[in-house]
Amino acid sequence: MSEPSPDPETTAPRSLGTYSRPSNDRLSGVEIAAIAFSVLWLAVSLVLFLRIPAEAREAAGAPGLLSTLMTAFLPVALIWAVTILARSNRALRDESQRLHAAVDGLRQAYVAQAQKGRSSTDNPLSKRLDDIAAATARTEATLTALATQLAQPVADPGQPPAGPAAREEQAALELAPPAEPATPPLAAESFVRALNFPENAEDKAGFDAMRLALRDRQAAQLIQASQDVLTLLSQEGIYMDDLSPDMARPDVWRQFAHGTRGREVAALGGVHDRAALSRTASRIKQDPIFRDAAHHFLRLFDRMFADFETDASDADISALSDTRTARAFMLLGRVAGTFD
Repeated sequence: MSEPSPDPETTAPRSLGTYSRPSNDRLSGVEIAAIAFSVLWLAVSLVLFLRIPAEAREAAGAPGLLSTLMTAFLPVALIWAVTILARSNRALRDESQRLHAAVDGLRQAYVAQAQKGRSSTDNPLSKRLDDIAAATARTEATLTALATQLAQPVADPGQPPAGPAAREEQAALELAPPAEPATPPLAAESFVRALNFPENAEDKAGFDAMRLALRDRQAAQLIQASQDVLTLLSQEGIYMDDLSPDMARPDVWRQFAHGTRGREVAALGGVHDRAALSRTASRIKQDPIFRDAAHHFLRLFDRMFADFETDASDADISALSDTRTARAFMLLGRVAGTFD
């Protein structure tokens, strides 16, 4: 039985091209010149040595022979020392070129891999950003629609249309400031639910609480300011649902409402996410619009909570401190030094 012939692709050495170690077996021009000069020098030295009379060689003795040998071989040794240095220099130069080529290849491979990885993650990331933008647009559209509906007067279907005289009388009466309709006080539960904002487009309870809160002037101002800072924070990749602050006790919140500052209320700044704190501080320093929005929101929250704490129970305060608006207050308040 004949043995199978070996595969030439597996048996033959595979060339690595630029990355293979260069072969230094061949002689360079410098080495060939050194060999020729050495042979020529030794031949000339031998001829000169043989032309010295025998009586002179015997008279010189061992010291003369040693001096002759040194004269003959010392130039050869110097020539080969220089040749070896030149050969080492050439080897180092070839090695440096090979390393440069390897580094360039690794850099190109890294860039290609990074581009491939980025292209593979572009679609899911873009889809997620589009979903977030769409949800934000839906929420803003809903809030705008609610505010528009609340601002429009509701006509009584049982009232007949006014005649010319009635319209003139009504036009005269329009000069006086219209009387604001009496609205029932906003319940603490609805107010707290509105400060957390609707979870999604199907959160009917959240939108009902938001509609009730927008009828209250002070609550509507705070909700609008909170929405502004939450939108600006989201541009930095900071979302309140990702934060896990240390929750302060209700009595600490009450001390803050009564004007206490410093170490006694430092627990309110319970956000310890270093990345969120760093990005928020950098944005406040560099962006005057963000800085104004943050300080406006902090002032409204401070004023609101001073009124809210008067009639709120400890359970109401604990629920409010766990809303997205309260978490934004903890984050921005710690960065701005509100609790110092």
